[in-house]
Amino acid sequence: MDEEPSSWIRRAKFSHTVCHRLESSRLASVPLRFRTAEIPKFKPKPEAAAVPVRRISAPLQPQIERNPLTNKQRSVSPLPETFVPDTFKEARMEKKRSTTPLPRRKEADKRMGKIFSKGSPDNKERNVKLTSNTSPLRNFSPMKSFGKAKMKRDSSWTKFFDHGGGKVTAVEAADEYMVDLSKLFVGNKFAHGAHSRLYHGIYKDEDVAVKIIRVPDDDENGSLAARLEKQFSREFTFLSRLHHPNVIKFMAACSQPPVYCIVTEFLSEGSLRAYLHKLEKETLPLEKLIPMALGIARGMEYVHSQGVIHRDLKPENVLIDQAFQMKIADFGIACEEVHCDPFADDPGTYRWMAPEMIKFKPYGRKVDVYSFGLILWEMVSGRIPYEEMTPIQAAFAVVNKNVRPAVPKGCPPAMRALIEQCWSVQPDKRPEFWQVVKVLEQFESSLVHDGTLKLVQNSILQDQKKGFLSWIHKLGPPQTQSKSMPKPKFN
Repeated sequence: MDEEPSSWIRRAKFSHTVCHRLESSRLASVPLRFRTAEIPKFKPKPEAAAVPVRRISAPLQPQIERNPLTNKQRSVSPLPETFVPDTFKEARMEKKRSTTPLPRRKEADKRMGKIFSKGSPDNKERNVKLTSNTSPLRNFSPMKSFGKAKMKRDSSWTKFFDHGGGKVTAVEAADEYMVDLSKLFVGNKFAHGAHSRLYHGIYKDEDVAVKIIRVPDDDENGSLAARLEKQFSREFTFLSRLHHPNVIKFMAACSQPPVYCIVTEFLSEGSLRAYLHKLEKETLPLEKLIPMALGIARGMEYVHSQGVIHRDLKPENVLIDQAFQMKIADFGIACEEVHCDPFADDPGTYRWMAPEMIKFKPYGRKVDVYSFGLILWEMVSGRIPYEEMTPIQAAFAVVNKNVRPAVPKGCPPAMRALIEQCWSVQPDKRPEFWQVVKVLEQFESSLVHDGTLKLVQNSILQDQKKGFLSWIHKLGPPQTQSKSMPKPKFN
């Protein structure tokens, strides 16, 4: 077949041709090897007799390749040699590279990987370096893992915390409660609210939760700013006063409007809501339910003994530590019992709210007992109260029709009686938390005795005419209030 000069077939025959220029000075030191079959008429000159003429040997086969199109041998281009200056060699060695030294922390270094990375060692090192500036809050490491839009939104939260590692004045607080930003390292965000973000961090070598509250930019009349500042002041005030094993431990707080910060202990197991959600509507066995309920009741007994009403007790505000101990949290809308305003614009959550609060009537600490009754019901049923209704519909049904969730048939009668007593429409008929603690302790003893609540049930039946509340009153006067922890010392 005739081939045109411009034919790609013709050009392809020479596409692998490589030319080499040999220097005469190097030629003498290179042994030349030829195939004798290819040079039958070749007669070497006397001066070239020293050059061996023999078949190509195996070691040189990688040096010679055969052109697939011409079926001829050709030389392979030598690999290019790259000469790297010593300066670049040093830059490639991690030990010789000049970097910012990592902060020398005691136990904190062991926990940095969990807090500041997504699991990659590179991310861990990068994020620790980011947070080791003079002001650790200047660059939140979680922003590096968000999308661009979300990172832009969250970055606006951090610009208010550039304080050069100094102390930020806490609202009307002693020096012991001021946040020392040079010792605060902020990691990944793990929860958020309408106007707040929760980050996992380290403060003074302890795992902490950092709650950042920020007033939105579109608050023109300042009403939301006043409400958020009031909530921050309440939470800071109450947390700094409450020291109990079943109340979240307060660490520090700071204020620089429009941003506020509260630092508390970090509870690794999350909230009671998250725990119940994992069960996928399965009911808790009594062996687990009663100790959990006891932890909540003891925490609330102590809170009430300090003259504080929580006003927003629900599974989201009950946290769980590593030892599976319940802790009361989020005192943002709590109030002192003697100063609670029934017309305040800081309501709780409708599904767990007592009827008197919904109707803006005067109320006392029994509103928390009502909420506790619904938490008990959730642990027994594995469901959310009034889940088929909206919050407004639930509030209307509670106030106008005295509706309560249906207690499961398998619930022990004694537990059913406690739940129904706690959510009674009349606050006077609800027990105090110290009485709830006593009832649950009776449940626990009965459970240890025969694995059921029949022992308690028999005691209640003996006084059936006067009812469950009368049996509760017979348990005796309140003992010394639940033991409180010593006031924490801040270094």
